[in-house]
Amino acid sequence: MAWRGWAQRSWGCGQAWALGGRSPEELTTALAPPRLLGRRFNFFIQQKSGFRKAPRKVEPRRSDTGTSGETYKRSALIPPVEETVFYPSPYPIRTLVKPLFFTVGINKWWNNLSDGQRTVTGIIAANVFVFCLWRVPSLQRTMIKYFTSNPASKVLCSPMLLSTFSHFSLFHMAANMYVLWSFSSSIVNILGQEQFMAVYLSAGVISNFVSYVCKVATGRYGPSLGASGAIMTVLAAVCTKIPDGKLAIIFLPMFTFTAGNALKAIIAMDTAGMILGWKFFDHAAHLGGALFGIWYITYGHELIWKNREPLVKIWHEMRTNGPRKGGGSK
Repeated sequence: MAWRGWAQRSWGCGQAWALGGRSPEELTTALAPPRLLGRRFNFFIQQKSGFRKAPRKVEPRRSDTGTSGETYKRSALIPPVEETVFYPSPYPIRTLVKPLFFTVGINKWWNNLSDGQRTVTGIIAANVFVFCLWRVPSLQRTMIKYFTSNPASKVLCSPMLLSTFSHFSLFHMAANMYVLWSFSSSIVNILGQEQFMAVYLSAGVISNFVSYVCKVATGRYGPSLGASGAIMTVLAAVCTKIPDGKLAIIFLPMFTFTAGNALKAIIAMDTAGMILGWKFFDHAAHLGGALFGIWYITYGHELIWKNREPLVKIWHEMRTNGPRKGGGSK
């Protein structure tokens, strides 16, 4: 206030001008702020004289209302849609045409699949799901801990099975799932759905155990992941059962060879890779899976599955036919 009184005495800003009998034009000129002080002085005088910046206008938030104007509570499971622009069709029935054809197409595609392809569809879906989890940065430590097999890790047992469904590389997953899809019909025709699932899961654990043994024996520790060991069991079982079948490489379909020769070449390559310490693949897991497939299709089916056949037959009938009405037996 002392500064303001000094400004009034120096430049005549006050009630004295109103009592001096001056004209309105002179009064306006005298009250005009001096130019020597510039914009900073004008801003300061305005703040001291009580001018304030206009408050920002806050628009009220739109409430969630239905077409009838009734307010409803939005579910916590869906994102907010206040800022989303929707364009409802003037013909609501037409919006159901594409979903209908998509649903019918999926159903027709599923019905055209073989039993083996239907069985491995769930396995492929699980691999795709785990592959998506690898893309989440906050889950990297958990994925390395539980979805990679390594005898030097604190968690040893569960990764032997979980790593069978784990792929970090898209090409790695696509190649493995393509081979599994290609051999699915043959292996399910040979073993059946129940026996195939049991062999596939067992093959993942056994191939990883062979990998553990090789890493501990050689001292070459490191994480491994992928379905290659279990798929090698499937491939070896089919090639052992049908040695004269014709096979071809994915990218070179013009070159064909018998399944028996392909199996011999795969075993030779993985044996060399395990001895020489090649690190591009887990050759010990591949070799363990292949040897398990050969053993199972030759001896394991008779030694293991035949002893469980009565129990499996009951389960198969319950799964296909469902419980009998009335709960009685024949």
